Amino acid sequence: MTDNRIYFVDVTNRDGVQTSRLGLAKLQKTIINLMLNDMGITQSEFGFPTTKHELNYLNGNLELVKRGVISTTKLSGWMRGIASDVEQSFRDVPNLENVNLSQSTSEQMINGKYMGKKTPDDIIKMTKEAVECAVDNGAKIIGVNAEDASRSDIDFLIKYATEAKKSGAYRFRYCDTLGFEDPQTTYDRIYRIAKATQMPIELHFHNDLGMAVACSVMGARAAIDAGVDAYINTAINGMGERAGNADLVSCLLACLKSAGFKDKYKIDENIRLDKAWKLAKYTAYAFGVAIPINQPAVGDNAFAHESGIHADGALKDRRNYELYDFEELGRGEPEIIETGRMITTGEYGGIKGFRNVYNNLEIEFKDEHEARNILELARYANVHTQKPLTTSELRFIYYFPDIAAQVMTVSPYYEPLGAIKERVEAQMKNPPIGVI
Repeated sequence: MTDNRIYFVDVTNRDGVQTSRLGLAKLQKTIINLMLNDMGITQSEFGFPTTKHELNYLNGNLELVKRGVISTTKLSGWMRGIASDVEQSFRDVPNLENVNLSQSTSEQMINGKYMGKKTPDDIIKMTKEAVECAVDNGAKIIGVNAEDASRSDIDFLIKYATEAKKSGAYRFRYCDTLGFEDPQTTYDRIYRIAKATQMPIELHFHNDLGMAVACSVMGARAAIDAGVDAYINTAINGMGERAGNADLVSCLLACLKSAGFKDKYKIDENIRLDKAWKLAKYTAYAFGVAIPINQPAVGDNAFAHESGIHADGALKDRRNYELYDFEELGRGEPEIIETGRMITTGEYGGIKGFRNVYNNLEIEFKDEHEARNILELARYANVHTQKPLTTSELRFIYYFPDIAAQVMTVSPYYEPLGAIKERVEAQMKNPPIGVI
């Protein structure tokens, strides 16, 4: 068995939140980062440092890193592979240490997005400048991202990665942006790139053809077989653009339990599979998207048996019909559902009901000021998420009130200059009617 390992970079808070018509509040993204850390996941791509409404959230989560609250999971920011984006990112998020720089690499996208204004050589030049800028700003882990890698010329990808490596890049991310790849072509291409570049490879696959998990694990196998570490990009519950990204728990189980991987390939030893159930449930709640009943490991039917032959076999020996145990996922504990009186707290909650909620969490306030301060934060949190607050959120607000306030604070960009200034001033005199 090789010493190289398979690591996991979860992209729920960057790619998952780009799911059309869905999204997460900054508090929810923070809780996911904390849960990923509890689970020992290698890295969380936690957002966009060039996006203004992300800044308080990003800086707040890096403060959690500084305090040692997030200690296992590295937080990384995503940006375009352009030096000016890198400069802006480190200016606005000064404690940023890990970055991924993205450029389109396929002929289709270079021509279709840049409209003939850029050549492949320009792509390499811009990427090298961005990597050098990240190095100058003290970045510790720099990844270069090849968008639409699966439709890119493989010799160009090798050149792109090699030149980025010379400038200081550490990892190369292979993006199957359209879900075009299949497991065999994935293995062949990743093996060749890994052998030629000797760079750790990130595997980023979309699920348009239903093969994101299969391609991810085959890409990881290819990277390990070629002598480098593999970093599988995942999203919790397979969230993401269009048909989604590779599901975190499915990829983990495939690497741990499948015939071709079990006892043959090593994964990050920090990962705790028994935290998977809690993470999947919270993420489903936060997105407002139920876990499919037949979802591997965390779906309601993952350990359900009804047919006579199956039920009889499972009762005699669960290994007859279960490949792994539900306890391994952190499942099996009874869930208590209140069917009588229920006291909740939210944006209109009062102090007595609020105290009752926290008493049930075995949290007591030392004085009235502390109680009312946390109450106000809980109210804002309910406005912020527009959902009943979970115990994880309530605990976070209590233990880290300053960071909770920070991540929930967004200052909208608004500069009344030029045409917008003239229009607003005109509306004060003649307000428009019937515009909604």
